[in-house]
Amino acid sequence: MFYLKKILTALALPPIGLILLALLGLWLARRHPRFGRRTAVLSLLALLTLSLPWIADALSHSLESRPPISDRQLARTQAIVILGGGTYPAAPEYGTDTVGRWTLERVRYGVYLQKQSGLPILVSGGAPFGGGTEGDAMKATAERDFHGGVQWVENVSRDTAENAAYSARMLKAAGITRIALVSHGWHLNRAVALFAREGLEVIPAPTGFATGSSSLLEQILPTTKALDQSNRALREWLGILVLRIQSAG
Repeated sequence: MFYLKKILTALALPPIGLILLALLGLWLARRHPRFGRRTAVLSLLALLTLSLPWIADALSHSLESRPPISDRQLARTQAIVILGGGTYPAAPEYGTDTVGRWTLERVRYGVYLQKQSGLPILVSGGAPFGGGTEGDAMKATAERDFHGGVQWVENVSRDTAENAAYSARMLKAAGITRIALVSHGWHLNRAVALFAREGLEVIPAPTGFATGSSSLLEQILPTTKALDQSNRALREWLGILVLRIQSAG
């Protein structure tokens, strides 16, 4: 089911979803020329639009509803939980798997909060596609590169729902029910809901906000980076929708 969900999501979202829709439009144009061509053109225009940095930033901002955690909020928590965001597999310069870009940003901020508060850290992330686990790579990075301390490693989860379920089990066994949850701002709406569903009191600790460029030229020139950012935001909105449907049911 996990892999089927990944495949269906990839097919539904840009760029693959819009490319497939454009190809469908070209096929339909053989019998319905006007409708088929319009479908193809609109699909490609949508792909171009989602590649604009200012559009990508707007989509990210629509998810970044949680402000940075305050010192007062941090003081109320019992532990810091850092969610994995992908690995850099078989990194040649390190000779092993290590954390990917998003995970690195989250670990850096989590250790920063630990140094402010003295709170213990739990890192969470498995290896859904094989290789070394995110949790183990996060622990190594936190301790070796940022001189933090990791008390718990959750390294079997494959997605955010499993992050929440397995992390909550470990935390509750240690008597911890109030956490600061570290992830990117665009990810925390869904993540907070999933951790709260496991019976934890969750204070979001977002990092990696979409700040954009001050250059107008950079904002209006299409880029693959912006398309990736748009894809990520739409994927998250899709996840939120599915979670709301599940909660309503």
